[in-house]
Parts: sequence; structure tokens; C-alpha cells
Amino acid sequence: PITPGELLCLGSSLAFTGLFYYLYKKKARVMARIQEAPKLQVDDDLPALVSAADGRCLPYVALEGIVLPAKAVLTSHYHEGLQGVIQKLLLKEHRLIWNSLARSW
Repeated sequence: PITPGELLCLGSSLAFTGLFYYLYKKKARVMARIQEAPKLQVDDDLPALVSAADGRCLPYVALEGIVLPAKAVLTSHYHEGLQGVIQKLLLKEHRLIWNSLARSW
């Protein structure tokens, strides 16, 4: 026979699993949307491209290259107080391994 405590633990475990799976899928959809965003190079043609866009606004793009604000920080037109740019970072790890035969790193 299953005790009420075991049923409570099983039910709460299933509820937490469902909640975390929902949050995971929600974040995965956001990441897929970011990965599918059009990629633009930061160069002299970018201002002309933005001014030619519908409503002078590109809703969601990924900028590639070195992105710096000209005179002030970049502000979002969609969210108050949101400033800056998104930068993709690549982390490379180098491991040092002790070589006992050569007695060196």
C-alpha cells in the first residue's frame, strides 16, 4: 500500500518536473528566436539599412562586429530603461597538464 506521504511526494515531484519543463521549453523558444534573428554586419551601410526599414525600426536583429555607442548608450524603444547591446562571447578554456616524464607544464 502507498501512504499519503508517498503520494504527496510523488505529486509534488511531478508538479515541479512539469513546472521546470515548461520553463525550459519557454527559454528554448526564446533562444530559437534569437538564433533565427537576421544577422547584420556593423559597417557604414547599417544607417542606410535602418532608415530604409519599415518605420525606421528593425524589431529583432543580431549585430555582428564591434558595437559601440557613438555619443550615448543605445536605448530600447520597446522597454523603458533598457540600454546597451547584446554581445556574444566565446569562452575558450586552456588546460595545463603536468607531464611527469618531462617534469613540465
